[in-house]
Amino acid sequence: MLNNTAMRSILMLFLINLSIVAPNQLNAQNPVPSGSAAIYQQIQKLQVLGSVLYIAAHPDDENNSLLPYLAKEKKYRTAYLSLTRGDGGQNLIGPEQGVELGLIRTQELLAARQIDGSEQYFTSAYEFGFSKTASETLQYWDRKKVLADMVWVIRKFQPDIIVNRFPPDARAGHGHHTSSAVLSIEAFKAAADPNQFSEQLSKGVKIWQTKRLLWNTFNFGGANTTSENQLKIDAGVFNPFLGQSYGEVGGEARSMHKSQGEGRPRRKGPVFEYFTTVAGDSAKIDLMDGIVTDWNRIPSGGKAINELINKIIQQYNFVQPSASIIDLVQLYQQIKSLSYNGVWKEQKLHEIESLIKACAGIVVEATTEAEYAVPGEKLGIQFLVNKRSEAAIQLSKIKLHSLNSVGYDTSINKTLQNNTNYSINYAYAVSLDQPVSQPYWLEAPMKDIGTFDVSNDELIGNANSKPPFIAQFIFTINGVDFTFNAPVQYKFVDLVRGEIFQPLNVIPRVVIALDKNVLLTNIKTPNKKDISASTLLLQFKTNFSAGGLPVTISLKEGEKYLYSKDTIMNFSTGSIYPYFIHLKTAIGKQKPANINAELKFQLNGKNYAYDQLLKTIKYDHIPSINYLYKDQATVIDEPIVSIPKKVGYIIGAGDKVPEALLQLGHSVGILQEADIVDAKLIEYDVIVVGIRAYNIHEWLTNKNEVMNRYIQQGGHLIVQYLKSNLVGNKRVAVGPYDFAMSNIRVTEEKAPVQMLQANHPFLNFPNKISDNDFHNWVQERSTYQMEPVKAPYEAILQMNDTNDKPTNGSLVTTKYGKGNFTYVSLVLFRQLPAGVAGSYKLLANLVSLTPNK
Repeated sequence: MLNNTAMRSILMLFLINLSIVAPNQLNAQNPVPSGSAAIYQQIQKLQVLGSVLYIAAHPDDENNSLLPYLAKEKKYRTAYLSLTRGDGGQNLIGPEQGVELGLIRTQELLAARQIDGSEQYFTSAYEFGFSKTASETLQYWDRKKVLADMVWVIRKFQPDIIVNRFPPDARAGHGHHTSSAVLSIEAFKAAADPNQFSEQLSKGVKIWQTKRLLWNTFNFGGANTTSENQLKIDAGVFNPFLGQSYGEVGGEARSMHKSQGEGRPRRKGPVFEYFTTVAGDSAKIDLMDGIVTDWNRIPSGGKAINELINKIIQQYNFVQPSASIIDLVQLYQQIKSLSYNGVWKEQKLHEIESLIKACAGIVVEATTEAEYAVPGEKLGIQFLVNKRSEAAIQLSKIKLHSLNSVGYDTSINKTLQNNTNYSINYAYAVSLDQPVSQPYWLEAPMKDIGTFDVSNDELIGNANSKPPFIAQFIFTINGVDFTFNAPVQYKFVDLVRGEIFQPLNVIPRVVIALDKNVLLTNIKTPNKKDISASTLLLQFKTNFSAGGLPVTISLKEGEKYLYSKDTIMNFSTGSIYPYFIHLKTAIGKQKPANINAELKFQLNGKNYAYDQLLKTIKYDHIPSINYLYKDQATVIDEPIVSIPKKVGYIIGAGDKVPEALLQLGHSVGILQEADIVDAKLIEYDVIVVGIRAYNIHEWLTNKNEVMNRYIQQGGHLIVQYLKSNLVGNKRVAVGPYDFAMSNIRVTEEKAPVQMLQANHPFLNFPNKISDNDFHNWVQERSTYQMEPVKAPYEAILQMNDTNDKPTNGSLVTTKYGKGNFTYVSLVLFRQLPAGVAGSYKLLANLVSLTPNK
């Protein structure tokens, strides 16, 4: 059995991190080798001056076969603009929700783009949860701000064509999808209008008229919007250089959306895609009808450049790519000398720089053995250069840039030998003024429930924040200087995964964690025994050393101080210092809605205050992510009655319900497959199954009869929502009677709730449930309900979204033998960590129903 602190520690093991990179965005990731075939295809791409921007609402909305076809077969500059980061979805691989899930899905998108060769952009829209209509979506999103972001990306990227995934109507499936199309149509027009968002025109972009806007019609989700009279292309062609078709590449890219359970097969054979024109000139034969997509679009000098590219292609030596360097340098100089200064000049210069680096076999690294950098502390950095070819190249200089200064600048002027490592070790003193690392869209509080507050135009659209430290390696190649940038990365060797590169983050000198995120301060058993939270554990992790330091430890509600204590602390780098606070002593009769902690001290005449927690999320398929936030506990002072039980919990896709059970005074045992036997289950009064557990653990279906015997003998089995009736290709078996969930969900968090059985124990014992207990819910009411509800199941509640029919399947129960089976599609897993008092009362009532145990 687990106490609160132990359970929190175990659940933290599920909180795992991320970070990754799009093709021309600087960020940490493991190096991607560039072989001769890849170099040759990139040289071919130099001939192509065409671009496509694909637009939809979420991670996983993109067409994963079409994008690699456009990027790798047609060799267009291709990008996906996802209006949101997928924050409000459901997480199949862990407990992260909200902005944390958005962080994961950002990196999953970037991992997919690394496979399909496209770029990735975003707006400041927040995915606030499932929305059934565009009108509801656009009430939550700051419509003008999101539209401005889209216009900014269009004006900066300058696509020849824009392709929407969805139509601007109900065929799109739901409100976010529809809104992405509605706003895309508006952005297509606004980007070309100097009177719309005119303030952008003084910040480095110009108006841009995209040639056409198309809709990539589809046949999925029960809707077939394709037609043989639409423009049709086969995106499933085979690429001999890759040894794959684009259906296969798309399957690999799609499978990076692991938090959504989007693993897909590598499709072989034709993959037909259909398009219809929405705005602009109509496309009849090809997506790029009427658009010049080669160097003839450059008014002066384009012809000579095209001839030189053809020469490089014809003379390319697959065994010795470095033989192309002289001509690539000449090409670089020719393009640089063009009087034309549009987007294609910058893009092609960047592509040639990358090609020269690849042809020369140049490797540059700036790495550290430290996982984090800390203001005021030393950071050991190793600069490494290797040139793996016979090309004549000189390393001229290495510089180190932070976000606010140049930290290292040395002339080297060394002729590099073939396949010989050249390295420099440098102890960099991180400035006390160095900003800490934070995803840029999380730097400011959200403006409202639907939009991040991003005001810096330079950041709009970007997938990630800029790295805190960037090394510049300056080489002289054929008399021309080339600068290759590399972020300083944390590099280490994992005994299972091998050599790993991770993003380097700057973190505060002190971070603070609370041991609880919800405090139940008025909870009693039926015999009036007080089982409320009595203490709050603060843990200070220090990332610097200081002895005998006078500090002030405080509890605050916002900026209001509730409690302060002066003490002396001896800080040592990497150490964690626990500090217990007795809540009744600290808070007294104050009734704060929430509590956060602060540590203050003075050092060398300067005042410092720290109040943030460093959250790290780690999954193997994406780089690690770190972000900072103010760790706080929501205080629930509303009276709650709980009857402590022995609860078995089966972890599903990840949630924080076990923590809530512990807060309610229950003892909790985590059950694995081996525990699902009669002798073990009978030990528990109640067994609770985590969200989507039946969809990811086939053994639950295989052990359904064991679970049914547990119920029959007097147990209570509570199953939280399933997303489908399948586990893999097999139908799930849940409970003692026929069971099937539906796609019905109630997404309006304020939707009225009717109590169908007002006298049922779930609504009366040990807590009386009223309408007030459904106030302040977040994001939604229920998801994937049982519908229809048929005997012997009983429906307890009824609810519906605006204009929808009432549904009864959010809370369903039935007796079986001496016990009970209950299906809960109410989103308690969202409400409990959000500190919604009514969700705790409901959970206490559900767990209390053990009539024969």
